[in-house]
Amino acid sequence: MALKKKDKFSIFLTEIAANIKESAYYFADYKLNNVSDLKIFSEKMKEYESKGDTFVHEVIMELNNAFITQIEREDILSLTMSLDDVLDGLENTAALFEMYSITQADEYMLKSVEAIRKSTDEIVEAIALLSDKKLLPIREHAIKIKDFESKCDAIEREAIKHLFETEKDPIRIIQYKEIYEELEKISDYCQSVANTLETIIMKNS
Repeated sequence: MALKKKDKFSIFLTEIAANIKESAYYFADYKLNNVSDLKIFSEKMKEYESKGDTFVHEVIMELNNAFITQIEREDILSLTMSLDDVLDGLENTAALFEMYSITQADEYMLKSVEAIRKSTDEIVEAIALLSDKKLLPIREHAIKIKDFESKCDAIEREAIKHLFETEKDPIRIIQYKEIYEELEKISDYCQSVANTLETIIMKNS
């Protein structure tokens, strides 16, 4: 069935995507100078995550009440949950920075975060196209998101290799390795968003 008109779910998805992008930009731009900054950073990311949870709850409530949806309700739910995973990953990573008192992100973390930020740009563009019923152009953004995931995968491997070669403190190795892995996991979540969007294209175009 082709998409014909903008509905409440398009609005929700647009709001969810915008919240993710805003949180990713905050994550990437926040300047950590000392341990007290970590608490502010973590708490702000928790606010974004809580706002996202509210959107998810609203989508689920509306899906339970909706008689007809423009696209399959399972696809709306899948897209909503995969978007929420991205936000949860960002919030969890911020919590790890605070828990481990890491105030200096290294070059590998910065590269991963930048790729994730660019992925959220693509997500916002793709959701806008979905809301406007322009399905086929979404593929271009999905491909870019997958490219960023591949870059994050390579960054993670390089980062862990470098970590084991240079770091002597076993506790620090565990901490940094977990952050590298969590950042790569966020890029995986972005790819899941892309995969879900491609499924919607296939079903509705």
